[in-house]
Amino acid sequence: MKPLAGKRVVMIIARNRFRDEEYAEPRKALEEAGASVTVASSSLETAEGMLGMKVKPDMLIGKVKEGDFDGIVFVGGGGAKEYFDDPHAQALARSFCERKKLTSAICIAPAILANAGVLTGKKATAFPSSTGALTAHGAVLSGTAVAADGNIVTGVGPEAAREFGKKLVDVLEHS
Repeated sequence: MKPLAGKRVVMIIARNRFRDEEYAEPRKALEEAGASVTVASSSLETAEGMLGMKVKPDMLIGKVKEGDFDGIVFVGGGGAKEYFDDPHAQALARSFCERKKLTSAICIAPAILANAGVLTGKKATAFPSSTGALTAHGAVLSGTAVAADGNIVTGVGPEAAREFGKKLVDVLEHS
């Protein structure tokens, strides 16, 4: 049996300019381990990645309920800025984190977790343009490509997408 059989993960992508590898690599790792993946966005229109990948979201971010999933992944890329101050995205981050469920983000998206207040005192990493948001909200920068602190996993960017995916599987498997 696959280690994540029966686990459900929601991946949040921007409606435009999500980072292709930061979506594709973690999704592949999760699905190969047996998890089922749902994609949510601020629009149900087909989203386009920064490198041209096209993804049709399954649901709107406003319809995501923490109780339906075992983990959440905020995908990076320039478009992820749309969620930095989004009250629903922040509420989801807090809800997953408070219930000790996988709460994760890569590239600039860890700023969403920081703005939601869930990185205070936690080891985390992010794309250099977002590290200021992390430290401003009390995160401890790890200096690594991928950082895991309990149920929280963060990744630095596209070059860390595969390692980030593996860490998501590891944390979910042991939660």
